[in-house]
Amino acid sequence: MNDTDRQLLALLRDNARMSVTELSKVLRVSRATVQNRIGKLEEAGIIGGYTIRVKPEAEAHRIRAWTGIAVEGNKASAVIQALRGEIGVHTLHSTNGRWDIVAELRADNLELFDRVLARVRRIDGIANTETSILLSTHKL
Repeated sequence: MNDTDRQLLALLRDNARMSVTELSKVLRVSRATVQNRIGKLEEAGIIGGYTIRVKPEAEAHRIRAWTGIAVEGNKASAVIQALRGEIGVHTLHSTNGRWDIVAELRADNLELFDRVLARVRRIDGIANTETSILLSTHKL
C-alpha cells in the first residue's frame, strides 16, 4: 500500500458512497487510477466490504454499555463462546490491561439491561466485571 491507497481508504471510511469522480478530484489522480486502486484493495482483502453507520438514537436498543470482564485463569475461550450466545452482547473485544474482554451490551430498557448483565455475570469463568452505561456518542 502506498500513500494514495491510505488516503483513498481514509476517504472511503469517512464516506463509502463517495463517487469515483469525487475521489479522483480529492486525490488528484485519474478516475481510472481510483478504480484500479479500489479493485486491487478489494482483491487483496484490504477492503472487505462496504457498510452503513446508523446513529445510536435510531436503533431500537436504547441502553448501551461497555462491560469490562476479568476472566479466571485460562477460561477466555469458553467465556467468549458463552458471550457469543448471549443476545444482549453486541460486540466483543479481547484486550490487555485490567480487563481481558470488553463487551458492548445493548437492551431496549433498563429492566432488560439488568437481565442481560445478570446473565453475563453468571457465566462460568468470569471473575469480575465493571459496567459503564453509554450516555451519549460524539463521533460516528
